[in-house]
Amino acid sequence: MNPFVFIRKHKQARFRVATTFASLAVLISTSDLGHAAKARNDQSVATRPGGEPIMAIVSLRDQQITIYDDKGWTMRAPVSSGQKGRETPAGIFTVLQKNAEHYSNLYDDAFMPHMQRLTWSGIALHGGPLPGYPASHGCIRLPYSFAERLFGTTKIGMRVIVAPGGVGPVAIEHPALFQPKTDHAAAAAAAAATKVEEATAKTDQARLAAVTANRESTLAIATVRKTEALKLRAEAELAAAERAIASASSPEAKERIESAKEKVATRLGELEPLLAAAKSDLQPKADAVTAAREAATAADRERVAATEAARKAKRDLEPVSVFISRKNQRLYVRQAREPILEIPVTVRDADRPIGTYVFTAIERSGTHVRWSMVSLVNEKDGGSAVSDLDSAKSALDRITIPQESLDFIAERVSPRSALIISDEPLSPETGASTEFVVTLSGEPQGGLKQRRRSSPTYEVRYDRPRYWRSPFAGQYSNQWFRF
Repeated sequence: MNPFVFIRKHKQARFRVATTFASLAVLISTSDLGHAAKARNDQSVATRPGGEPIMAIVSLRDQQITIYDDKGWTMRAPVSSGQKGRETPAGIFTVLQKNAEHYSNLYDDAFMPHMQRLTWSGIALHGGPLPGYPASHGCIRLPYSFAERLFGTTKIGMRVIVAPGGVGPVAIEHPALFQPKTDHAAAAAAAAATKVEEATAKTDQARLAAVTANRESTLAIATVRKTEALKLRAEAELAAAERAIASASSPEAKERIESAKEKVATRLGELEPLLAAAKSDLQPKADAVTAAREAATAADRERVAATEAARKAKRDLEPVSVFISRKNQRLYVRQAREPILEIPVTVRDADRPIGTYVFTAIERSGTHVRWSMVSLVNEKDGGSAVSDLDSAKSALDRITIPQESLDFIAERVSPRSALIISDEPLSPETGASTEFVVTLSGEPQGGLKQRRRSSPTYEVRYDRPRYWRSPFAGQYSNQWFRF
C-alpha cells in the first residue's frame, strides 16, 4: 500500500478533518448542523462586568458552565462534555496551564483554541463544536467566543468544579472555617518589598562607586606607564649622547653634543620625581578598586537575599488550599501549587461518609474572611441548598485539627483560599506544581481512565515513519498503515 504524504503537523490535521467531513457529508446535513451549532454558541450570557473569576462550575447534567467572582455568577454558557465511555470526570480541579493556540497531542493534532488545562493527562476547557449533547473525548468544549472571553479573564489556579448535577456556591459561617488573626503576611510582604528597593539602590550606588574607582585607577596606571616611557626614552637619549661625545670628531661637535646631553639629563631629573609621585598615587587607587568591587559584591548579595525574601513573602500571600480526606484521615496544605504541610487529622465516625465540599474564601475585611460552600452531591442523592448547608456544617463539626496547624493555616488564609473536605483520597492527577485534584469515585471517569498510561509510552517524531490503524477497517481492524 502506498504511504500517505503529509507536509506539516497542523496541515496534516486539517487534511484529515477535511477528509472525514467529506465522507460524512452524505449522511448528515451540514447546513442544519451549522445552524444548530451557531444557536448553541450564541446561548452564552453575562450578568454584569465581572471581577477576577474565583471558580467555574460545570454541570454535567445540564451541560452548562457558570463562572463566579466574589459577588456571584458573571457568565454562563452551554458545554459539551465527554461522551459515553470517555466521560468527563466529576470532581475538583484547577487551571494548570493556558494556551491560546493549542493542538492535541492525543487526538490527531486536533485544534483546541483557548485551552485551559485541568489535568496533565489531558482534560481541559477549550473552544469546540457543541452538538447539544456530550460528544468530546473527555474535555469540556465551550462556545468559541465564550472560550476566548473566558481565557482573557482567568489566571492559573482558578478552581474548576465539575459536578454531576446543578450546584452553586452558598454563603456559610462556621467556627471551623479559618479566620486570620492578623494581617502579618501582607505587612511582611510590604516590608520585604521595601528592603528590595533599598538593597537595589545600595547595589546601584556600590556599582557606580566601583566603576568610578576603576576609571580613576585606569587613569593612574596610564600616567605611570606614560611617565615610565618618557623616562626610558630620556635614558636612551642620554646613553646615545655619551657614546657620541666619545666619538666626536671635533671640539665643536663635542661641545654641541654635551649641551644636548645636559638638556636630556635635566629632563630625566624632572621625570624621576614625577614617576615616583605617579606610582605613589596609583597604589591607593588600586586599593580603592579592590574595596569598591568587594562592596559592590556584598551589596549585590544583600540584594539577591532581599529579593529571595520578598519572593517568599509574596508567595506567602498566595491563596492556600487545604484538603482533608476522610479515607486517608490526613490533612494536606498547598500554597502556590507547592506542598507546605501534611498531617494526620481526626474525623469522628470515620467509617461513615462525610460528603465532598469545597469551601472558598471569597472576601476579606480586616481579619474576617467571608466563605462560600459548594456541595458535590450525586444526582441520585438529591439535595437542596438548605440540606447541603446543614450537611456541610455537620462535616466541619466532625473534623478535629491540631491548634498549631490551625494557626499555621490561618496566618496564610486570603481570598481564593479553599478548604476541600471529601470521602475521597487525592487523585493520582495531583502532582508536582498542581493544586489538589479530587475525583468522585461514584461517577464515570472514562475520559480520565483513557488518558492514564497503562503501557509504555512511545516518542512521536515527525522524521520517522508513523503508523495508523483505520477505525473503518472492519475485519481488517488490526491492520496498521504506514504514513
